[in-house]
Amino acid sequence: MFNEEDNVEPMLDELFAVLDGLDRDSEVICVDDGSSDGTFEKLRGVAARRPGLAVLRFAKNYGQTAALSAGFHAAVGEIVITMDGDMQNDPADIPRLLEVLHGGYDIVSGWRKHRKDGFLLRTLPSRIANWLISRITGVHLHDYGCTLKAYRRTLLQRFELYGQLHRFIPALGAWAGGTVKEIEVNHRARERGTSNYGIGRTVTVLLDLVIVKFLMSYSSHPIRVFGMAAVGSGLLAFGTLGAVIYMKLVPEPAVDMTGNPLLYLAMLCLLVGVQFLLMGVLAEMQMRTYHEARGKRPYLIVERLN
Repeated sequence: MFNEEDNVEPMLDELFAVLDGLDRDSEVICVDDGSSDGTFEKLRGVAARRPGLAVLRFAKNYGQTAALSAGFHAAVGEIVITMDGDMQNDPADIPRLLEVLHGGYDIVSGWRKHRKDGFLLRTLPSRIANWLISRITGVHLHDYGCTLKAYRRTLLQRFELYGQLHRFIPALGAWAGGTVKEIEVNHRARERGTSNYGIGRTVTVLLDLVIVKFLMSYSSHPIRVFGMAAVGSGLLAFGTLGAVIYMKLVPEPAVDMTGNPLLYLAMLCLLVGVQFLLMGVLAEMQMRTYHEARGKRPYLIVERLN
């Protein structure tokens, strides 16, 4: 929650009504992301009469990724369900998420098929981003931006969130060996408060997508991506240099090489290729140090017999 004082009590009343109807234990964790209004005081009031509510208050506004990460670390249940605090997600969808999750999936992601947001500034950029993320990560979802999702906590423990990676959790989960399913969920128009999101997030999505693609494809062997760039730059350098030599020796009369841009291009490509190669070696050494220092293994065992 961030500056959602008008939504605190009605949202929690609706959420607890759904959870109380489930035949299982549950807890609610609200993360106040450095609100400057009365959000935390409203949460304090609800927590005083609802022992099933835990509240985490940030010192300042850290963003949605940090808020979700804090909630994941605080959760102790077998299943973790996330949702926004603006009442646009419908708690009535929670039983359906649980039902599908128990069908053998590790992540069940909501799809706001009929969004109640503005088309030009919210829906259209979201569709473009979802298509791009699906194409690059290979995990095809209609709605990466929907916060209403259900996770197995054991899967969440396999990776850490930082930066603005919260929207890529299904892709990161699939990369960690999890199975993902998407279902349609209800989406409601905002009735109270103002949205904290704008079209400027599209740029950050594109930048974060580069990081996610690198993590999913090359985190264990970064030399491969830098090495391919080095080989490409080297081939261009030698090809250009061959053209320069041909122009100097073969034609009659020979071409004057003074100020020939191809010669400078060949030298530049050669230097860039060497730099890419050295960057790959350094990244490889850093990644190996990271895995060894933290005791991480390049594999994941999900089951063992005898």
